[in-house]
Amino acid sequence: REFIQAGTLAGGGFLVNPVTLFSNPLDAVQRENINQEVYNKRDLTTEVVVAGGGMSGISAAISAARNGAKVILVHDRSRLGGNASSEIRMHISGASVMKGKPWRETGILEELVLTEAATNPQRSFEIWDLILYDKVISEPNITLLLDSVLFDVSTEDDRIRSVSAVCSVTEEVYTIKAGYFIDCTGDGTMAALAGAEYMRGREGKEQFNESLASDKPDNHTMGNSLLFFSRKFESPMPFTPPAWANKYTQADFAHRRIFSWEYGYWWIEIGGMGDIIKEGQAIRHELLAIVLGVWDYIKNSGNIPGSENWALTWVGMIPGKRESRRITGEHILVQQEVQSPVLFPDRVAYGGWPLDDHPPQGMYQTSAAPYRSIALKEPYSIPLRSLYSRSVKNLWMAGRNLSASHVALSSTRVMATCSTLGQAVGTAVACCLKERISPTQLATGEKYITRLHQILLRQDQSILGVINNDPEDLARQAGVKASSETGVGKARNVLDGINRDIDDGKSHQWQAELSQGEPWIELSWPKPAAMNQIQLTFDTGARRQLRLTGEDSVYNSQIRGPQPETVSDFRIEARGPEGNREIKRVKDNYLRRVVLDFDEISTGSIRITVQKTNGDNLARIFEIRCYRNL
Repeated sequence: REFIQAGTLAGGGFLVNPVTLFSNPLDAVQRENINQEVYNKRDLTTEVVVAGGGMSGISAAISAARNGAKVILVHDRSRLGGNASSEIRMHISGASVMKGKPWRETGILEELVLTEAATNPQRSFEIWDLILYDKVISEPNITLLLDSVLFDVSTEDDRIRSVSAVCSVTEEVYTIKAGYFIDCTGDGTMAALAGAEYMRGREGKEQFNESLASDKPDNHTMGNSLLFFSRKFESPMPFTPPAWANKYTQADFAHRRIFSWEYGYWWIEIGGMGDIIKEGQAIRHELLAIVLGVWDYIKNSGNIPGSENWALTWVGMIPGKRESRRITGEHILVQQEVQSPVLFPDRVAYGGWPLDDHPPQGMYQTSAAPYRSIALKEPYSIPLRSLYSRSVKNLWMAGRNLSASHVALSSTRVMATCSTLGQAVGTAVACCLKERISPTQLATGEKYITRLHQILLRQDQSILGVINNDPEDLARQAGVKASSETGVGKARNVLDGINRDIDDGKSHQWQAELSQGEPWIELSWPKPAAMNQIQLTFDTGARRQLRLTGEDSVYNSQIRGPQPETVSDFRIEARGPEGNREIKRVKDNYLRRVVLDFDEISTGSIRITVQKTNGDNLARIFEIRCYRNL
C-alpha cells in the first residue's frame, strides 16, 4: 500500500491512493487518464526480433544479446522452453545419444543444462522453467514479451519491416520494427506470414536422390505427442477412464513397449496425415483420448502386473510437435550430408541424432513399428546457408524449421541440435549488424565466416574441424608450464586450439593429480601483456548424457549435480618480478566455460591454481584464453 501511494500507475501518470481507487467514484481527472481502448497499441523498435521462446529461440536471443545486439523475444506462452518446458516435458536430446562419444553439445545449452543439474536436484520441470526465465531476463539487451502471439508481418522489397503480436493478458498489441528477424516458432509462422518460400511434407526419392525418402512426394509429416507422468502410492489407486477414452488390446502394443509407466511414451503420436497446425485442437483431444486409453490398459487390462498402486500425477495439454513447415534457405540439407558428413565452409553447428523418422499414421496404425531409426557413425556439420531464408532478405530461422529435407529433418529436429542452431544464428545476426553485411555475404565471405567461427568458438559453440585461431587471444602467444601433469594430460594441451575431446584418440586437456597438493598451470609472455579477461574451459563429462527427465531409469544412468570432472575451486594470480597478486578466486563452480573480468593489468605471467574439483582426483582444464577487451 505504501508503494502504491508513493508511486504512479503505469500508463496513467497520476498518484493513486488505494483506498479511494477501489471505494470512491472516479473523479473527472481520473476519468481523463483512463485509456478507453481495451487493447493498447505499442510501437517498439529494436535490432533483432526473435519469435518463439523454445530452446532454439532462447539460445538465439541470448547469443545475439551477448554479442551486443538489442533483442526483443516474443513468446506465445507464459513459460519458456517450448517442447522442453513443464507444459510439454520432452527431454532435450542430441548428439550425446552417440554412446561413448564425446559429442554432447556445448555453448549456451551446456550452460543451461549444467545449471539445471546443479540447482534442481528435485528434478522439477517448473524449476527448469524458472532457470530459463532467469537466464533470459538477466541479459540486459533482451526485452521479453511473454504470452504474446505473433499474428501479422509487414514486408517491403522482400524484407520484413515489422511484426505484430498481441498479449491478451495485458491487453496490448505490439508492432515491432527491427533490422533482422529470427523465426524460432518451430512452425515457421513468421516466415509464412512474410510470404517466404517454405517446404512441407515428404519429398519423393527423386527430388534429392535420398534412399530413405518416400517413393512419391506427399503432404504427410511426423506427428505430435502428448506425455504423462505417474507415481507409485502406498495403496491401490483405481482408475476409471472417461467415456471418450480410446480402448486398446494387447495386440496394439506389439510394436510399442510398456516397460515402465512413470513418464509417458513418445509413441503416443498422431497428426501426420492431416494439417498438423490447423487441426491442432482436434489432434490434442485425440491424443488425450489415446493417453487415457493407454493408461486404462495399463491399469485395468490385467496384462501389466505391478501397476495397481500407480496413478497419474500429470497429463500434458500441449502436444509436442516434430515437424511442420521448413523454411527454404540458400542450402537444403539432405540425407547424404547427414550420413556422409560434409565439412561445409560455412558450418556453424553439428548434429548427431539418428535419422529417426516416424510414420505419419502414428497410433492409427499400431500394427506397424512407430519409427525407423538409423544411427550415425559420426556427427555432421550444418551450414549457415540453411539458417536464413533465400526469399526474404532479413529473415533467419533456427530450430526444426531450418532448410532441410524431410529425411534430414528426422535427425536435425531434436532440441539439443536446435539449441546450437539458435546460438549460431543469434551470433551471426549480431555479426551482420556490426559489419553491415547481408546473411549471404557472411556465409560466403571467407574473412567474415572465419571471424564468425572464432566468435562461436570463443563462446563455446563447437564447430567440427575448426580450432582456436583467434588473433585477439593473448594466450596463443604465451609459453606454458605446470607444477605437474599426467602422461596424456600435458600442460601444452591447453594451447592446442581444441577445447574438448573430439574422439581422435588424443587428450586436449591439462591434467594433474590433486593428491599431490594444489596443482597449478602457468602462462607466461616474453614481455608483460595487458589483459582484463581470462576465460577457462573445464571438463564436464561430455561423453555422458545429461538431461532433465521423468524416467528414473534414465536419471539413474546420469550424474546429477555438478559433474565430478569439473574444477570447483581455483584462484588466479598475476605473477612477475614486482611480486604476485591474486586477481580472482572462484568457489563452487559447476560450469564448463568460466569468463572472469577484472580491472586491466599488465603482467608477465598468470597462474591458475586448482584447489578442488567436484569429485574427480584430477585437475582438468581444456583451454585458457586471455583478452584485453576495449
